[in-house]
Amino acid sequence: MNIEQLLDSLKSDRDFMSCVSNWQVLPKREARYAPWPNGVPQKVVDALNHRGITQPYTHQAQAIEKALDREDVCVVTPTASGKTLCYNVPILSEILKNDDARALYLFPTKALSQDQVAELYELITQMDVDIKTFTYDGDTPSAARKAIRQAGHVVVTNPDMLHSNILPHHTKWVKLFENLRFIVIDEIHSYRGIFGANLANVLRRLMRLCRFYGSNPQFILCSATIKNPGELANQLIGRPVSLVDQSGAPTGEKHIVFYNPPVVNKQLGIRKSALGETRELASQLLKNKVPTIVFAKSRIQVEVLTKALKEQRAGALGWSDSVRGYRGGYLPQERREIERGLRAGRVTMVVTTNALELGIDIGSLDACILCGYPGTIASTWQQAGRAGRRMGASLTILVASSAPIDQYLITHPEYFFTQSPENALTNPDNLYVLLNHFKCAAYELPFKEDEPFGNAPGVDSLKQYLAEAGIVRHVEDSYFWSTEDFPASEISLRTAMTENFLIMDITDPARVRVVGEMDRFTVPMLLHENAIYLHEGVQYQVETLDFDACKAFIRKVNVDYYTDADLNVSLSLLDIDQQSDNAAHGEIKVTTLVKIFKKMKFDTGESLGYGPVRLPETDMHTSAMWITLPPQFTLHYTNDALQNGMMGVANLMRIVAPLYLMCSPRDLAVTYQVKSPFTDLPTLIVYDNCPGGIGLSEKAFLMRKMLVAHALELVRACPCESGCPSCAGPVNQIGPEGKAFSMQLLSAMAQLLTTAPEV
Repeated sequence: MNIEQLLDSLKSDRDFMSCVSNWQVLPKREARYAPWPNGVPQKVVDALNHRGITQPYTHQAQAIEKALDREDVCVVTPTASGKTLCYNVPILSEILKNDDARALYLFPTKALSQDQVAELYELITQMDVDIKTFTYDGDTPSAARKAIRQAGHVVVTNPDMLHSNILPHHTKWVKLFENLRFIVIDEIHSYRGIFGANLANVLRRLMRLCRFYGSNPQFILCSATIKNPGELANQLIGRPVSLVDQSGAPTGEKHIVFYNPPVVNKQLGIRKSALGETRELASQLLKNKVPTIVFAKSRIQVEVLTKALKEQRAGALGWSDSVRGYRGGYLPQERREIERGLRAGRVTMVVTTNALELGIDIGSLDACILCGYPGTIASTWQQAGRAGRRMGASLTILVASSAPIDQYLITHPEYFFTQSPENALTNPDNLYVLLNHFKCAAYELPFKEDEPFGNAPGVDSLKQYLAEAGIVRHVEDSYFWSTEDFPASEISLRTAMTENFLIMDITDPARVRVVGEMDRFTVPMLLHENAIYLHEGVQYQVETLDFDACKAFIRKVNVDYYTDADLNVSLSLLDIDQQSDNAAHGEIKVTTLVKIFKKMKFDTGESLGYGPVRLPETDMHTSAMWITLPPQFTLHYTNDALQNGMMGVANLMRIVAPLYLMCSPRDLAVTYQVKSPFTDLPTLIVYDNCPGGIGLSEKAFLMRKMLVAHALELVRACPCESGCPSCAGPVNQIGPEGKAFSMQLLSAMAQLLTTAPEV
């Protein structure tokens, strides 16, 4: 059955349509073409013609022309609009004219790096020229690294390798730095918050070394659709960019369907599970051989769906490889194999977390199912864009979970379709991040007295601070690194903890093998003893978890259940640094503990019982700010009213705080306690969501009056009657009077903070 027949079949299916709250059709759009810009050599044009690309789209031609004119350019167009050509063409054109020219490609994931190298290599092979392209990442053999440093025209890597391996050892990369003409940064919308701040400072270090070696490269950046691409690009590279954001690429007709699982208990308002409905819908598409991608929100969901769908396609010889799972934790060679299978059409359905949300080439898919709202409008459009990469029609089904925000969106589809995608925010001048990378820069090359560090503020103060601390030595007109430490090794660009656990299959004692890996924070949830670990739908039981050796030993089993652990999070006060106006800033301990795990039946999801988890607590020391409400402001509220009001205030703070602190929402945690253990009062708590903290909550404490005032202004200005995701939260989360209670509590906080200093 082709996609058009499937759409007709669904429209005539009464049971399916009874659950559909909205069926939006986005019309087909024809391609708009332009001639090749003058500077593109005929050899490049001929190679592209051979691959069926006879003319560039208008946005491609515009971006290529700007790049050839030596402008920094940022291309912002939807998924599958041919952004890769926007940087490959000008770079190949330059290398053909000047064999010494070099280019550096930065991608946020290894999968993207591999994907882009394969595409570029095909083009170079077609041109029959000696342009060397290499991937330089953690999987690159040491024997190949020397050749890459000496001969690579195009070096493809990720920010982590640039930070920890290339910049600190720049003397081995002289050929690259002396001749660097282009720096390509793809998927810049993923560089939000602290990850983005880290990358911006890595680029400051990179450009400083380029100046030392006599080069001045230009930037070509690419992004998916976000609200502020130009602003984000400017923050990352420290200089203005020329924006190309009018796509000329064609799009097929897109059908966006909002699906709400049927009610099974009217009195309690309980609906069928989103996971079960996703499985049924995916089974239908699989039965009709419709190439599909299914997005789930957790690793367990991915594996449960993969197992069920593999069983459906099982033949006489076992499971079919036409259904594959794809998530973090799979080994690199396994992920590459799945990507090749998707491109070749051998895999007709892939079940994934947001790992395939970025622009990895995964061939032509006709349908996309989202098991639950991804959390942001931008992510939803990114995931939906993975289907319909050709001119045919495509189908995206958003299956709502029982979460309040899902239920709000499913009943208010106009909210989703009229809201613009979210801002991507970052702050390169965050003092903690800036200081760490300034140390790295000083290690790489001595600083002159009057030398800047990109456009970073307060550089002279940083030099003096490091000199007083004995980290650098001031000799004549320069500051020299003077300790034995290797500063880059202490900084992770993405997470505070880089050590992963290896997962060892001991089913056959004669052939113990590594099947995957997992980060330390996830291990207590999924790899505790007696957990059922699922890998591509295959069940294993965890025999032993060795915390000291960072290894989990698993054995293959065949049971009809999976396990899911409960995580308890508690906060405790360590120290108060500042206190004023019923608000405070200090150090807290965030304790996470897994106590029990549930056994869940595969086909029905019913609970089969519980088991204990005997693992130590995981503690994270971080910084927090909190605002309390004294009894005179809350005495007349019932417990339920106070609960709903505080929940609304926390929801508003989650919206407002990242805007003022220039960070990603995931960098902060905002919570509330109706009776806090360390204040005994209703308390709003904002803390840095990483070990040690990075100064966000301290800044929030100084800006508390402004944050509360803006939250109050936001909720008052929102046109909704009783609450929505843009203000205090959906009515089904905070109750019919929750919005009003939130406004009252915020007004009380504003009165309490009248003496707080402005920032």
